[in-house]
Amino acid sequence: MAGSPLYRRTFLKISAFATGFARPVPPASATAAAAEGLHLATNEYPWSTFYGREGRKLEEHLDQALGEVAVAGIQGYEPLGRSAEGIGRLAALLKKHGLEMRSVYVNSTLHDPDQSTRSIEDVLAIAEKAKSAGTRIIVTNPSPIRWGGPENKTDAQLKNQAAALERLAAALAAKGLVLAYHNHDIELRNAAREFHHMLAGTDPKLVKLCLDCHWIYRGAGNSAVALFDVLKLYASRIVELHLRQSLNHVWTEVLGEGDIDYPAVAKHLLQAGVKPHLVIEQAVEKGSPHTLNGLEAHRRSREYAQRVFAGFGA
Repeated sequence: MAGSPLYRRTFLKISAFATGFARPVPPASATAAAAEGLHLATNEYPWSTFYGREGRKLEEHLDQALGEVAVAGIQGYEPLGRSAEGIGRLAALLKKHGLEMRSVYVNSTLHDPDQSTRSIEDVLAIAEKAKSAGTRIIVTNPSPIRWGGPENKTDAQLKNQAAALERLAAALAAKGLVLAYHNHDIELRNAAREFHHMLAGTDPKLVKLCLDCHWIYRGAGNSAVALFDVLKLYASRIVELHLRQSLNHVWTEVLGEGDIDYPAVAKHLLQAGVKPHLVIEQAVEKGSPHTLNGLEAHRRSREYAQRVFAGFGA
């Protein structure tokens, strides 16, 4: 990709912008001024989907991908934390490309008492290494019983999970870190009892929320009503926002107008006095358009996010 005409044209365009020879036309001078202080990150997952549909593995091209993140004008990168050693190696690459790692996403297994203690220890080890690289938010999604499976957790398992989630949050808080709970669509089954118990059943001072707008929307049967109800219920706990869009319920290549009203999301959060960490997670799936590479898609997504969330940088 690095030698392709599209890559060279995009690189030159972004480089010219960075040195002042070319500037995108902002919607309004006030909006542009506010956006100057806006920090935008991207998650590892969307880059793996863009690379994957080109028949490439992200981990084999990570140096190049992080260079593209920087060229797209994005300032931060949220990795999937698999090990403390991996985070240490990544930190050096991020420094090379001038990228921050304000948050790290880590999976955990917390519903089973026999596994939760070890899982908490693993998350804490990753968090300790990440903290030294500037991380302040640890995002976790407690794993389902079986990924892709139809099983639902029992009430006892949900209680175990909430208690373990709070213990993890307390241990992270002692290290000066914040825990943000993350969900996918599976937690919205059965009146969203798993999602709500992870929040209603934990201390709001300890367990915060990484709101993934599209997983709430999809998990609730493609319902914007459900998304804005979650905003009303839990806005004060939102410390991070994952940004993904769809059109007619299928993920688009670029964050923009679509099924989710992101200007309304931004307005609601600002009115609530909440300015979470913003992470673009515009991935592609079966049925998504295939017109752009990851670099160009993320450049356009960054431009949209800067317009919509400009007030978060003020």
